[in-house]
Amino acid sequence: MKAGIAFLVLAYVLSQFYRAFLAVMAPVLASDIGATPQSLATASGVWFAVFAAMQIPVGIALDRIGSRLTASVLLLVGGAGGAALFATAADVRDVQIAMGLIGLGCSPVLMATYYIFARVYSAAIFATLAGVTIGIGSMGNLAAATPMAWAVEAVGWRETVWGLALVTGLVALALLLLIKDPAKPEGDQKGSLMDLLRIPALWLIFPLMFVGYAPSAGVRGLWVGPYMGDVFGLTVAEIGTVSLIMGVAMVVGSFAYGPLDRFFGTRKWVILIGNLLGAFACLAIWAVPESSILTATILVVALGLFGASFPALVAHGRSFFPPHLVGRGVTLMNLFGIGGVGVMQFASAPFFTALSGTMPLPAAYGALFGVFGLAVLIGCAIYLFSEDRLD
Repeated sequence: MKAGIAFLVLAYVLSQFYRAFLAVMAPVLASDIGATPQSLATASGVWFAVFAAMQIPVGIALDRIGSRLTASVLLLVGGAGGAALFATAADVRDVQIAMGLIGLGCSPVLMATYYIFARVYSAAIFATLAGVTIGIGSMGNLAAATPMAWAVEAVGWRETVWGLALVTGLVALALLLLIKDPAKPEGDQKGSLMDLLRIPALWLIFPLMFVGYAPSAGVRGLWVGPYMGDVFGLTVAEIGTVSLIMGVAMVVGSFAYGPLDRFFGTRKWVILIGNLLGAFACLAIWAVPESSILTATILVVALGLFGASFPALVAHGRSFFPPHLVGRGVTLMNLFGIGGVGVMQFASAPFFTALSGTMPLPAAYGALFGVFGLAVLIGCAIYLFSEDRLD
């Protein structure tokens, strides 16, 4: 079991890497295949959209056939196959298709891990285990920053992505061999997604789940590169450094949110205050988009730190799930979380294009951050009325 979980976490490292590596590669993809920030925003959005769309079938598969086959087959076919297509891409359309395949491949790995945690361990420590998984997995986010920039400059982006395809395939095979599915709940209880949607408490959590992760994931996954390059003139290596620092902040935040709920005796207020601080970081960039490199870096780092409440929100939702619907429950939460990123990434491209045609680039980027911040504030306003629960 432990070896299987270890490789699931490694697979999640790859998932975090794939959702973030476009930001660093944006300059070389622009020069090689004519990619623009807008077209790469679409590619990033495709990843998140496919990932989100897969959550419902993944949840059903987890409850019915378990983690082993669900995670290994999808990661091998979609993850390794999509990375191979990316490495051979002739234009941006190929990149977008490849990102969709990679999103399909990555879609089950975190939820397969959470499913095992929910079946094997108590609900009281689920948030901590979930946060540790996100924290370790976020090392992929870090690898997609400066190390990715170094690899691209040293051997080329195509060769680097071919290497990623090989590693992804090997991890998928390890999952097939090492995962041991936990025992299913006793009895013959039936249920469906509609049973979960009939739980009123969840509807006060869903909105913040939808918007809470979108700013940090969207900025780290794409917009930090164009923003720092266009507004402050940073090089690929310098963008990689800023991305790395933001990624470290996201790791720290993921580790911190889990135990803080037990330390303070409240899950709701830890999540709420953290997301409000993340929203204020976005709004501060809106107010001063070109103040200085240092200020901009501090604000995107704050966004990464406070925008890492994803595992805590999943744990909050998990506390309302019946045992026989845990697989569908955690994937439903993930659908809202990742779906929100996908929607906002898709929307960010035409929104930024429209703004950049009518105002200076710094103001356009500032407005983009401002919309991210306002969305989180709306989610927080609804979440304020949710039930606080730690069990």
